[in-house]
Amino acid sequence: MSEHRHASHPDIVKRLKRAEGHLRSVIAMIEGGKPCLDIAQQLHAVEKAVAQAKRTLIHDHLEHCLEETIGPLPLEKRGSVDEFKEIAKYL
Repeated sequence: MSEHRHASHPDIVKRLKRAEGHLRSVIAMIEGGKPCLDIAQQLHAVEKAVAQAKRTLIHDHLEHCLEETIGPLPLEKRGSVDEFKEIAKYL
């Protein structure tokens, strides 16, 4: 399989590495007996960071790979593709 990279990948990696460090901190909080509310708030932040990384990856994939696969389409057939990309923003 060939290498598959997009311009957004370095930013996604940075975001995931920050989330990884944040998750290690959450583990330390649990092991250190910190209050559950504090832990839950931090877990929520980690969740959001990972979800945003996933969303960015999916949208970038749709924007580049889908366009590359389908190629140029006549305007009357373009609507379904554009609608699909628009609805994917709600993932």
